[in-house]
Amino acid sequence: MKFLTKNSREFLYNYMNNAAPTGYESSGQKIWLDYIKPFVDEVHIDDYGTAYGVINPGKDYSVAIEAHADEIAWYVNHISDNGYINVIRNGGSDHMIAPAKRVVIHTSNGPVKGVFGWPAIHTRRTKENDPTPAMKNIFIDVGAKDKEEVLKMGVHVGCVITFVDEFDILNDQYFYGKALDNKMGGFCIAEVGRLLKKNKKKLPYTLYIINAVQEEIGLRGAEMIAARLQPNVAIVTDVTHDTTTPLLKTKELGEIKCGKGPTLTYAPAVQRKLLDLIIDTATKKKIPFQRSASSRSTGTDTDAFAYSLGGIPSALISLPLKYMHTTVEMAAANDVENVSKLIYETLLKIKKGHNFKYF
Repeated sequence: MKFLTKNSREFLYNYMNNAAPTGYESSGQKIWLDYIKPFVDEVHIDDYGTAYGVINPGKDYSVAIEAHADEIAWYVNHISDNGYINVIRNGGSDHMIAPAKRVVIHTSNGPVKGVFGWPAIHTRRTKENDPTPAMKNIFIDVGAKDKEEVLKMGVHVGCVITFVDEFDILNDQYFYGKALDNKMGGFCIAEVGRLLKKNKKKLPYTLYIINAVQEEIGLRGAEMIAARLQPNVAIVTDVTHDTTTPLLKTKELGEIKCGKGPTLTYAPAVQRKLLDLIIDTATKKKIPFQRSASSRSTGTDTDAFAYSLGGIPSALISLPLKYMHTTVEMAAANDVENVSKLIYETLLKIKKGHNFKYF
């Protein structure tokens, strides 16, 4: 993985292994801002925690590149008298994968370790006594004898919970772990800033490099920052499904495969002339890419930017991902490199005052 420098590799591991659940992204944002500071002219955060760097500030025309910083999580919703904890989702957390997973409950007293417990297979001998994981029956055990002991640990209703898992590299080809959705996007846009600095590129416009909060619960951070910064153009990166994995149907979902390049989406929110510019750039620079289509919304921060203010020309460059919203999400390293490269090369094609009107 020659595209990783010593510093970028260290940043990637630190950033990916940090917990940044929706609404509690601050610790991850600090790591992200510390990394991009040498590559930008200014750094800022808004009141809800969206972080961004600015290159060439103060120009009349501005472009935003954006990813989201938050990861799926859980909230403590109820503590039983005998010390077991019931949860609700914070984002699109999957109850099916929860049993037997280790967790951390984030409290004002510090992290509290726990596990999603589950009955042993020996006890599930009949159909009536063989439950399927569901929100109504998953629970966390923190090793407490009763509710009072749980409360003394600092755990209370509203504490946020994340899975415990470590980021790593598989077969020297794949990154894997939790929250590649979409911290890997945050890594990609940070790398764009690094490449611009390394190659001494002078842009004819202001560039915002944005790591937005609260995407997982409705694109809220992007909605806020689009209104604040009011860019003229937005390029968003997020993840999309590798549809060639077992149990998925390519005829229904389209055919996208890890390792075949970034995915470019056709959708009403995607501005066609901006998309054409990205495709032309990929073609000329020999950057591989794939295509997908969304019949209505893209389900990403692209929609928030596109429909903000009077409409911001927006496009989506996605990273193919296996096993989304699990603790073993996988992305091909060459796709990560090419997402950064495609955004970088596209920025060099955008002109001051670039007109994206169709006619």
